[in-house]
Amino acid sequence: MRVGDFWIDSRLVESPAGVVYCAHADGSDPVMLIHLRDGAASDPAARARFSGEINAMHIDTVVARGGQGQDEGRMAVRFRDEDDDPIVASHRPLAPWVALAFSGSPAAVAEAQRVLAAVDLVHTPQLGSPAGPDFQMHWWQNIRPGTWRMWPLPWPGRKDRAGWLTLLTSFLLMLLIASVAVLLAILVFQNQQKVSPPAPVPSSTSASGGGSPSPSSGEPSSGEPSSGEPSSGEPSELESRSDTPSMEQPSGDSSGPGSPSPERKL
Repeated sequence: MRVGDFWIDSRLVESPAGVVYCAHADGSDPVMLIHLRDGAASDPAARARFSGEINAMHIDTVVARGGQGQDEGRMAVRFRDEDDDPIVASHRPLAPWVALAFSGSPAAVAEAQRVLAAVDLVHTPQLGSPAGPDFQMHWWQNIRPGTWRMWPLPWPGRKDRAGWLTLLTSFLLMLLIASVAVLLAILVFQNQQKVSPPAPVPSSTSASGGGSPSPSSGEPSSGEPSSGEPSSGEPSELESRSDTPSMEQPSGDSSGPGSPSPERKL
């Protein structure tokens, strides 16, 4: 997460009005960043109280400030404009924030808590004797983080957070995932039945029986007899049948000519 030009490192304290972070910019010392929540950022009175607390600080304490309504007052010279970011009409205004010099001492954290208490009026003493219902700001239940915008995007230009160990781990993880995917593909498709190729489709020439008919299938030649007439030198089919002896028993009492009768058994 980045607010303005500062990368968030850790959270220090929080309240219904906002959150205090430890942050840093590229090539600069750590700072203490106060960022208002969505509820306080949507209240003009809360934004005015926050701006008044920042304008009352020393100029060396305030490193930078930004967000809606923070370009006015004595500390307007510390305001960092973000108008060059791509903005759509539906985008909400940025939540107010301020980056303060941070020494790492508990006193610096206590100062941030004082600023947030002045915004949400938690520790403000009541006038007179308390009576009636308790007082509570209308935005106390809205503790969502305030609107912030990151531009340009940190990937792939930002490389100060990824070392060689992270890159090596990512590379090995990708190899492992690819190996598992190949192994699963082999296990799934190794038992597939082989599909035989389709039968060849006959061509039009073979289907129609093309080509000139052979002499044997057509009309007889001039020197050969026709199929309907027996040749003069060969016996006809009837004659060859009558002259050939047959071992079959004739039907009835008649026997054909030239066929011997079989012996009868007693």
